[in-house]
Amino acid sequence: MTAFGTFFLPGPTEVRPDVLAAMTRAMIGHRGADFEAVYREVADGLRKVFRTSQPVLIATASATGLMEAGVRGLPEGRVLAIVNGAFSERFARIAEACGRPVTVLRVPDGQVATADDLRDALRRDRFAGVTVVHSETSTGALTDLESLGAVARAHGVPLVVDSVTGLAGAPLECDAWGLPFVLTGSQKALALPPGLAFAVAQPAFLAAAAQVPGRGLYLDVVEMAAFAAKGQTPNTPAISLFFAAQVQLRHLLAEGIEARWARHAAMADRTAAWAAGAETRTGVALQVVAPPGNRSPTVTALRVPKGTDPAAVVAGAKARGFVIGGGYGALKGETFRIGHMGDHTRDGLEGCLEAVDDALRDVGRRRPG
Repeated sequence: MTAFGTFFLPGPTEVRPDVLAAMTRAMIGHRGADFEAVYREVADGLRKVFRTSQPVLIATASATGLMEAGVRGLPEGRVLAIVNGAFSERFARIAEACGRPVTVLRVPDGQVATADDLRDALRRDRFAGVTVVHSETSTGALTDLESLGAVARAHGVPLVVDSVTGLAGAPLECDAWGLPFVLTGSQKALALPPGLAFAVAQPAFLAAAAQVPGRGLYLDVVEMAAFAAKGQTPNTPAISLFFAAQVQLRHLLAEGIEARWARHAAMADRTAAWAAGAETRTGVALQVVAPPGNRSPTVTALRVPKGTDPAAVVAGAKARGFVIGGGYGALKGETFRIGHMGDHTRDGLEGCLEAVDDALRDVGRRRPG
């Protein structure tokens, strides 16, 4: 078991002890006033995080559940999936699994689709919706949702946004950017245990979804919204996780969402600067996969030189008491990842970077030649 402040996986992320302790509270009924009060406090706090005036939908599910719910809520027809990494690729597969024909707008891993890319794709064909990942956790690339949202809106096509490692770490304005459906999971920058998923659905999205057959039952966004208005969930919720969310959102709102964004940006900047000097310090050159200007503030994917095993770097950091992430998807064999999100701080990150430096020195000494 690692000490608190040493868990830098790109999710799940570290959880405060008092948030974990909240999960030991006694059970309450989920159809009574006590639970409704908890639901409303959590949902109201999340509205400030999502930057929305709309109700927040809360599901006892991983974020995958609300990815599927978002697709099922789209009008019938072909879906355009923007793919720039493993998790956006997965979003495309989810749309296909929901019986949708899918066209992939593919950009290289580590890059992001531009407004012009999306505009060109929407001019070529008709689509019922567009799926996009805000912060691609496999590469650390951050998509400009504001510009993509404007293009999609101009073409009358709803954008379904996965902001799993974006929300609460990267700037996100659901209402101001006109984003029809945005979802996230509890276990990333919100610094909660896994098991809850949250979404905001704009009124026009819900109105259109109400006309769509085959939305399913458990993942029906229309029913979720109807129950959210009453401070309830359609199905039995994970009550203990709601208790945890209640405590954590009090911490988050005390910090302030803009301050939280700034803290995450500072950690990402520090990680990039550290990577730039890695070869001088350790003998092993590192390259940040995502380009400047499109780097996620919550996770950095780092490419190692050919002949260097990134898994050995991860193992070396773990031997020194720090947990970081291995590469994922197509970049698995050439990268490792540092998740600087949730309640980590710029100062606390230093210990992790020092441990990775030591691991890199060991790996560098073992390389042939």
